[in-house]
Amino acid sequence: MARLLAQLGYPCAHEEAAERIAVIAADPRQHLLLAEHDGAACGLVSLHLLYSLAHGAELARITALVVAPEHCRRGIGRRLLREVEQLSRRRRVHRIEVASNAQRTGAHAFYRDCGYADGSLRFVKMLGD
Repeated sequence: MARLLAQLGYPCAHEEAAERIAVIAADPRQHLLLAEHDGAACGLVSLHLLYSLAHGAELARITALVVAPEHCRRGIGRRLLREVEQLSRRRRVHRIEVASNAQRTGAHAFYRDCGYADGSLRFVKMLGD
């Protein structure tokens, strides 16, 4: 998982990855799905379920989706998205959101191909204090 997160631009040590997995596992509103090939993680998706005041309903937010480069174009990303969509439907969620860095044009095309539409802009402020 640490290697996959590094590919997204969020490097962490193996110990940190284990801690992150523990946090997600302890929260019933978060989910982490791993894709494996020959016993090694080759893809992952994380999902956070939350109530949206604006929509008056539960929504799902994909917080990470990555497939190792050597496993791209094999349907792994699509399969991970299908699993997230099935899990969301079981939880009666009708909306899934995903944010993607503006520079990841390949990811944008992938999401559009999977039926995701362009949405609102997202603004971020880092709190360094």
